[in-house]
Amino acid sequence: MATSSLPTRRLGTTDMSITRAGFGAWAIGGGDWAAGWGAQDDDDSVAAIRAAVGQGLNWIDTAAVYGLGHSEDVVGRAIADIPASERPYVFTKCGLVWDETDRMASPRRVGHPDSLVVQTEASLKRLGVEVIDLLQVHWPSDDVPLADYWGAMANLKKAGKVRAIGLSNHSVAQLEEAEAIAHVDTLQPPFSAIRRDTAAELLPWAKEHGTGVICYSPMQAGLLTGRFSAERAAALPDDDWRKNNAQFNGEKLEANLALADALKPVAERHGVSQAAVAIAWVLAFPGLTGAIVGARNPQQIEGWIAAASLELTEDDISEIAAAIEGTGAGSGPVRP
Repeated sequence: MATSSLPTRRLGTTDMSITRAGFGAWAIGGGDWAAGWGAQDDDDSVAAIRAAVGQGLNWIDTAAVYGLGHSEDVVGRAIADIPASERPYVFTKCGLVWDETDRMASPRRVGHPDSLVVQTEASLKRLGVEVIDLLQVHWPSDDVPLADYWGAMANLKKAGKVRAIGLSNHSVAQLEEAEAIAHVDTLQPPFSAIRRDTAAELLPWAKEHGTGVICYSPMQAGLLTGRFSAERAAALPDDDWRKNNAQFNGEKLEANLALADALKPVAERHGVSQAAVAIAWVLAFPGLTGAIVGARNPQQIEGWIAAASLELTEDDISEIAAAIEGTGAGSGPVRP
């Protein structure tokens, strides 16, 4: 199951070996919800997923909340006709519950054990699978202590509903608390050449504890692709979460775009895109297993698929570190 000709890395202590890049399904949830990316054609989304699998990527990361269930529906549609032996691993997330009567309201962080069982069953149904390969708690819950929701996750694993369990957007202190209850199979933090704080504490902790790490937004939601501009940022639709995000406005946007430009010489040396370099940069860090990369159509995958096998040199790393320092973009360590 989920074999690939691309380089793979073992995901923590699980029995899964994953490609260095995986398909991120946040944007294919579409718009019309609090953290949407604007309108999206479902046929394009299905084509993108199938193209990614066809190129050798062997895992998809989604979440129940993306599109308020819609992303999982689309992923389920995309993989339904793929033979089990060729099907990618499916990772999803739980712990965010939305209001069906107000799609633009911010989802609530709900981790009550009874709710997690209901959420998991709903995800299984939308995805059309019997077992979820990896289920992650999306954010720390507001309604119950960590011990309650992490204990419930461990029970879902024991019951065979999921193969592995993980935490997304949790701190080292929270990871320590969870690890004392049940092993944290995986961690999913944000990580890019702009948002680099993950490299300071989270990656070392994960490496020490045998926890796999799959990071999200390695291209910083498009800023590091080389195809973004101040004009494009200004023209983002109102239902795109990036519209009012600090990284997409003012001096931060200017610094981020300057850093993206600085990736161009590295990309030209390797004959790849700036996006591929941005992804390969995070993958150069010890402790990081894979990077989640979004695509809204097959053409976008062609722009970054090279990252799944690209190895940056020490000179590349030094050049990028100098660019980070020179532009003043983001925060955190500037090199592995």
